[in-house]
Amino acid sequence: MSILRWIKQNTVFCIAAIAALVTACFVPPDGAYADYFDWNTLACLFLTLAVVCALRNIKFFTILARRLVRITGNLRSLFLMLLCITFLGSMLIANDMALITFLPLGYFALCATGKETYMAYLFILQNISANLGGMLTPFGNPQNLYLYSYFNIPTGKFCAVMLPPFLLAIALLALACLPVKPVKLSIDEVFPEKLNLPRTGLYLAMFAFSLLIVFRIIPFWAGLLIIPIILLFTDREALLMVDYPLLGTFFFFFIFAGNLSRIGAVNTFLSALLQRDPLLVSVLCCQGISNVPSAILLSRFTTDYHALLLGVNIGGTGTLIASLASLITFSEFRVLYPGHGKQYFWMFTLINVIFLVIMTVAAKLFFL
Repeated sequence: MSILRWIKQNTVFCIAAIAALVTACFVPPDGAYADYFDWNTLACLFLTLAVVCALRNIKFFTILARRLVRITGNLRSLFLMLLCITFLGSMLIANDMALITFLPLGYFALCATGKETYMAYLFILQNISANLGGMLTPFGNPQNLYLYSYFNIPTGKFCAVMLPPFLLAIALLALACLPVKPVKLSIDEVFPEKLNLPRTGLYLAMFAFSLLIVFRIIPFWAGLLIIPIILLFTDREALLMVDYPLLGTFFFFFIFAGNLSRIGAVNTFLSALLQRDPLLVSVLCCQGISNVPSAILLSRFTTDYHALLLGVNIGGTGTLIASLASLITFSEFRVLYPGHGKQYFWMFTLINVIFLVIMTVAAKLFFL
């Protein structure tokens, strides 16, 4: 049962492993496999996740977010504050980590104010905030980190491409908060947690160091030497908490995508599709296999990183499997608010499809 539970929790990782194995039957392992992997992406992802786990262990994000939430005066302001925290958090600590950190805060805030009926709506908007908020920075979403490295995109160009959909996402999320009534509320609970200032300073410095690696100012091997050694002495648990299945998903999809690019018929077919409409193909691909695998796969068949970036970020909305972060949200909701999964699923699908359609149409008309 524990094995089945692990497989259920890491479905995408298992699919990636099977896909890699199947394609290896058509392209047997050889020396060319070594060229499949983007080691810089894997290293940056590992280092960023490790430092973020260390910050979570000292409750840095929770303490900061709780202090921000307490200054809200009504329910609508509470929604806006929580969405802003999640939105900005995904830009700095990646979308999945932002959700793991801030979803429980949304649950706490609604329970403390007696507004549990808004739970599904808040979780769905927080999920969209995490998926779309991370689009502006190379390290905000895993697929961004990969494409930024794979195409060697200049940082200024990357931000210029993603700024228009980023601003549109802010406007849509603000509009989505309008149906929430501005009912007055207060959160009076006292929290015993105190910020560990020395550890906070050290981990923030390590996070800044990892960002220098992302921006190619420092070689990734330097981070692999320094950051894990520091964490071995300060917080070994953070190294164990890293999302290794996510790293494994990247690893196996590198093999899958590399093998497909060497199969002539597949190469010709996908190249022809992407030549017609790379934005729409990437958006639709995300709906079936999620945005991270889509980015890895499609990057092998197009040089139009502009359309691909837009597609795999916008494509994170839509179906429940369009983004790994969406599966995290659904899992957290079922744990924290059991018995309402079906209601959540239909509401999630409706709201996400609305966001998907609006942002895809806007991208076709104005952002390309």
